[in-house]
Formats: sequence, C-alpha cells, structure tokens
Amino acid sequence: MINDYPQVLTIAGTDSGGGAGIPADVKTMQMRGVYAAMVVVAVTAQNTLGVQDAMPVPEKLIDEQFASIANDLKIRACKTGMLADPLRVRTVVRNLKKYNFGPLIVDPVMVAKGGAKLLSDDAITIVRDELLPLASLITPNIPEACELTGMTIKDKNDIKSVAKELQKLGAKNVLLKGGHAQNKDHADDYVLFEDGNDLWLTAPRINTKNTHGTGDTISACITAEIAKGHSMEQAIMIGKTYVEKTIQKGINVGHGHGPLNHWVKVEGDDINGI
Repeated sequence: MINDYPQVLTIAGTDSGGGAGIPADVKTMQMRGVYAAMVVVAVTAQNTLGVQDAMPVPEKLIDEQFASIANDLKIRACKTGMLADPLRVRTVVRNLKKYNFGPLIVDPVMVAKGGAKLLSDDAITIVRDELLPLASLITPNIPEACELTGMTIKDKNDIKSVAKELQKLGAKNVLLKGGHAQNKDHADDYVLFEDGNDLWLTAPRINTKNTHGTGDTISACITAEIAKGHSMEQAIMIGKTYVEKTIQKGINVGHGHGPLNHWVKVEGDDINGI
C-alpha cells in the first residue's frame, strides 16, 4: 500500500506573495486531490505588485532535492515553471533525464504578470533546445510561444503554425494560451495533440485584474489530472474549466494583480473518491 496515492512534482520558483510559482502549484494540486512534492529552483521576493528580488538555489541543493524525492516518493507526473537561468535549466534537464517522474508538463515561464523578466535569453535557448524535447505538453502564452519559435502571431492561422513549430522542437502536445490576444470579448486557447488532432477552447473574458498565477494554475491542474489517470485531452479540459472558475469566483488580495481562488471545485468532482 506504500505510495499508492497519486503524487506529483512541481519544479519551479517560490512566490513570497503566494499567488504564483510553487505556492500556486501546490494549492492547485492539493485542491485537485493529489499529493504535491516540490523542487525549489529559485526564491523570489514577490507580491501582487511585482517581483522585487530573486535568488537561484545552488545546483547541488537542486540535485539533492531531486534525489530525496526519487528515493522515497512515486511521482506519476511533474511540471516545470520558473527556472531562472542557464545553469538551473540544465540542472533540471539533467535530473529529469536521470529520474522517471512520469509525463512532463513544461510551463515556460519567462515574464511575471507585473512585467519582470524571470528567464534570461540564454536560459530560453536551453529551454527550447534541451527541455522541450522532454515535454509531454508545453503550455506557453502567446509571447512565450513567439519567443521560443522566433515567429509572430497575428491571427488564428499564425497560432496553428506556431503550435506546429513547437511540436517540431520536441513537445509532444501543445496548449497555446490565447489570453494575450487582442480580442476583448473572449480568449481562444489552441490545443495541438501528438496525433495531429487539434481543438479550440473558447471562454468569455472576465473583467478583472486578479489573474496572477493563471499559467501556473492550469499547468498544475493538468499535471494533477494526468497523475490521476486522465487522458491528455481530459486533463486539459479539466484544467481549462478549473482555471476559469478560479477567476470567475475571485478573491481580493493585495493591491496589484491579485491571485486566483484556488478553493473552487469543478462540477462533477469526486476528489475523495480517487
């Protein structure tokens, strides 16, 4: 009976304000009924107003965190978030190749909601060349997808072309989030699956600035659902529904881009019945 409960891993940076990064991942994973472990890659001084400072974790300590988890837990799926710099990205890649932690969801975090850059140019190159080929799913927003591919997005056809290019770079499945598009009424996310099938996920825009941590939250939810045995498509659909509800039923915290309401439940959930 040891290790029979679904366990997941987040590999990312902290957010002292609690709205994004590892705190958002763990809150989401907890609400989705899985046990969350973590590898801390960087520590930030951060709140809803922005990122005030950041410090990467020493390479040796990152290695030791991976080893500690691998020696005791049975991770069924994992995700990456903010990875700081080239050394930290390469350290994470090396450990992901060393240990079998199940399907990998890559959230290529590059810029914080307040505008602070969270990934150096050299690190972006390593994410593209070394981390993406390991990914079962990549979940970039439009600016991140353009940065990774060197392409521009002006319309839906461009979105499809960029998603195909991300697949060529090695990611098996692509969820390209459309929140940064110019449409004021709704946001269109595009999903390109490994087998070539695709779909659009459309949702009305919600008039709020409390969207800090949306990328972390949807990727963490998808990771949790995969660990519970859902297919990639099912996991993405649940993730989309969950993050929509965290925004719709928002909470007011802080003076800037506030966090999501991670306490929400998706209709039909039976978390305790896992």
